[in-house]
Parts: sequence; structure tokens; C-alpha cells
Amino acid sequence: MQTAYALARQSLPEYSSKFSRHDFTLGQLFACLVVKEHLQRSYRGAEALLRDCRHWCRDIGLPRVPDHNTLQRAAAFLLSKGFTDRLMDTVVHWAVRARKLGLSTHPSAIDSTTYESHHVSRHYEHRCHQTRRRMQTKTRQTGRKSTRAETLKGLPKLGLAVASACHLAVSLWTGTGAGADHPHFEPLLRQARRRLPHRQLKAAGDAGYDSEPNHRLAREELGVASLIPPKHGRPPQGDALPSGRWRGHMKRLLASKASRRRCGFTQRWQVETVNSMMKRNLSSALRGRSAWSRKRDMALKVITHNVMILKWRVETEQ
Repeated sequence: MQTAYALARQSLPEYSSKFSRHDFTLGQLFACLVVKEHLQRSYRGAEALLRDCRHWCRDIGLPRVPDHNTLQRAAAFLLSKGFTDRLMDTVVHWAVRARKLGLSTHPSAIDSTTYESHHVSRHYEHRCHQTRRRMQTKTRQTGRKSTRAETLKGLPKLGLAVASACHLAVSLWTGTGAGADHPHFEPLLRQARRRLPHRQLKAAGDAGYDSEPNHRLAREELGVASLIPPKHGRPPQGDALPSGRWRGHMKRLLASKASRRRCGFTQRWQVETVNSMMKRNLSSALRGRSAWSRKRDMALKVITHNVMILKWRVETEQ
């Protein structure tokens, strides 16, 4: 909670407006939101927890516990894209100053994952599976289309670029729908380059990010060494090279296990570890009811994960 409070104080203004009531600072409210996410509580549950832990509130100077409505409105305000970018900028700046990123020896890794749009029990999943089987049977009989496509369109999706040496997220992208990965390669890479302008970067991604425009963006415009296997679509068989200068270079560079290890591509799986860490530690389900609130929930998970990583590394060094 104290780490989140220090992060917010360095990144955000003290109050949302000079005309606001000034009951709580933005840093104090953000620290409460991080505690809520860390302990997987609802807004009402976070309010009850803070009432039972008054010493936590005293550590960050809270005069009283904010109610659940205040926390909900604070989340809508603090987790907008502008404030999220500021918080991520500060986190990466702290990691650079502490020399924890390790990007000189390990590449950054990019991947995406989907989250559950709501909490479900195993029994509920089993009954839903039985219902889907009955619907499929009815669809074959009546010709009515299934609702699976509508379900996929509403899935919350998170894209991450992480420093593979320390599992810290350096950029994030939030969206809705289980579509292709390659469109959000550009925003992830531009964010990482903006936060690390003077670092020599490598970006390792899976075949979902394979496209010649992505390679040109990374290598010719941003100066990032992209490492993506050219397996998207229908790759040529045998020794034939795929179309495009950089896709052909990728096939030669990633041809053997030894060459993949030398260039650092074998560290790409570290981003899978980060996705697993976030889902195990912070839950794979979101509490938001709308697409925008789910995007805010995913952004809060990423920032909370970064705070946990930084806090853990500080404790292990002391």
C-alpha cells in the first residue's frame, strides 16, 4: 500500500480539481484501489477491510476510510488512459534507476491473453457446457445460429510487453474481442520505446504478431530488433523463404535451437509466466459490467502486478 501511495504521489496530481472537497488525495485513493485488487475484494469488501485495518490508513495519512462509492468513482477517474500512462512511466523509470530491467541481456517479450468477463463456479461451467450441447443439437435441428461468436466478441483482452529478466510490464494494451494479435503490436512497441528511448531493445513475440509491416515498424522506424517466427497464414514449406525482407530474415535467424537461444527468442515464454502470475495472484475474472470498466480493471491488474514486483525486489535486497 505504501509503495502504491509513493507511486501515485510521484505520478499524479494531489487532487482532481482545486474545487473538489479535498477529503482524500488521489494518491491515497489509488493506494486503496491497489489493496482492493491485490486482495481480490469488491468495492464494498475493500471498504470493510480498510475499516478493520485502520493502521494501514494511518500509514498513508488517510483521515477516514473512503466509502465504496468514492472508490468506484476514483477508479473511473484514476484508471483513464492518461493517468495509467503516467503510472506506467514512473514504474519503468523506477526500474531503470534500480537497474532491474535487464534489457541488455534479455529481450522484452510480447503476448496477449483473455480474461473472464465475470466470476463463475465450476458447477456453473459444467451446467453451461450441458446447455451448449443442447443448443448445438437444437441448432442442427432448427438451423438457428449459435451465440458463440457473440461471446467471443465480448471477451476482455489484454496485451503486454514485459521485461523478461524481471517480469515487469513495460507497456499494456486493453481491448475487447478475441481477434488477431498483430494489430496491437504497434501500440505496445511504441509505448515501450517511448519509456525506454535510449535502450537497445529486442521484442520477441509469437507467430500471432507475424507481419512484414510490424517488422518494418520495429526495425526501420523504432530501432527495435523484432523476433517473430514467420509462421502466420500459410508459410512456405522446406527451405523456401516467406515473402518480405524481414520475414525471410526471421526464418534464417530462427532456423535452429542454438540460433534462437543466441538471439534471445527462447526467453519469449517469460511473458506467458507473467500472464499466469497475474491470473493466479490477482484472479482471472473481472468485476466490471461494461467494456470500459473491464479495461480499467485489466489496467489496474497490470499496475498492481508491477507494484508487487517492485515491492518484492526491494524486500529481498534489504
